[in-house]
Amino acid sequence: MIKLTPPMGWNSWNTFGANINEQLIFETADAMVANGLPQKGYEYLVIDDCWSLRERDANQRLVADPEKFPQGMKAVADYVHSKGLKFGMYSCAGNLTCAGYPGSFEHEFLDAETFAEWDVDFLKYDYCYHSPIIPGKYLYRRMGLALENCGRDILFSACSWGADETHEWIKTTGASMWRSTGDIFDTWESVKDLTKQQEKLHPYNGVGCFNDMDMLIVGMYGKGNVGLKGCSDVQYKTHFSIWAFMGSPLMIGCDVRSMNQATLDILGNEEIIRINQDRTCRQPVKLVGTWSGEDLLLYSRQLENGDLAIGLFNMGDKDAYARLNLDEVGLPFSTGKTLEVKELWTGEVSKVKNSTLTWGLKPYDCAVLRAKVVDL
Repeated sequence: MIKLTPPMGWNSWNTFGANINEQLIFETADAMVANGLPQKGYEYLVIDDCWSLRERDANQRLVADPEKFPQGMKAVADYVHSKGLKFGMYSCAGNLTCAGYPGSFEHEFLDAETFAEWDVDFLKYDYCYHSPIIPGKYLYRRMGLALENCGRDILFSACSWGADETHEWIKTTGASMWRSTGDIFDTWESVKDLTKQQEKLHPYNGVGCFNDMDMLIVGMYGKGNVGLKGCSDVQYKTHFSIWAFMGSPLMIGCDVRSMNQATLDILGNEEIIRINQDRTCRQPVKLVGTWSGEDLLLYSRQLENGDLAIGLFNMGDKDAYARLNLDEVGLPFSTGKTLEVKELWTGEVSKVKNSTLTWGLKPYDCAVLRAKVVDL
């Protein structure tokens, strides 16, 4: 599959872990539709680990756990499709999945055929219990080739956590997205850590093979499988803004059946999503700014219509003041141009004066600006 913009959807792992079943998936599909998520671009519903029996059948095929999924996976896929959504599943490049269920090692073509028969549209492919003597690039090429030959268009989501220098070889595997980090947890420290890991990886994101910073924790509030401490709505807003700005796939991880309005407002911000889904998927540029400090991250990104996206992210626990010379984004005073900016969370519109953008930020807060080049 060739995917031209970052995939968007929902995944079961962050909230439910092993506690998944047919009814949960049906209710989640219903809730995604009721909350208008497909209209925002969230189209994939993905079941993560722990869906199968602990052993393959006599024909070496994977078998859905009949207690969790009594009608089988084809029926689940049919229900998800009936809601206008696409259906995703999970496997692993090792003998076992991360939770100890059968992996796809040396069953790649058989499993790809099985997923195709179940009308699967998306495969998340993890990296636990893999062979210690076969480099990951070969294992992911195997499954990529198997999926390309299974007779169905299945998005390949490679989840090797950035191990074995994933960024150097992932585009050889047919993957449409690739995990560049370890797992996210529902804490601000996790968001901050994963964000700072991205700087060296910006050149490796792009159309057809998107750098996946892991699933979103927006709206979890410390509940569920990776819940831990939880975050505030301001922190969730900044987390979502960074993931969107960096061009990461946007995979919701909270329980969409019980989202509050704040969560819906964050996940549904169409202007922020538009930045994420910009068709050029150009590389973000980390800006120096003036007196920024290590907890104030400034980024820009050129968009398809000549606009700029500018992201100002305060990762610290104190007020911050962003100062940016427009020379950094290609607009020195000598051009006779400046920027008219719209802040995409508040709708505030202003014009940059004196070739210097300044913006105050509360702790953990952000500003995401869509900027047009205009005359002074």
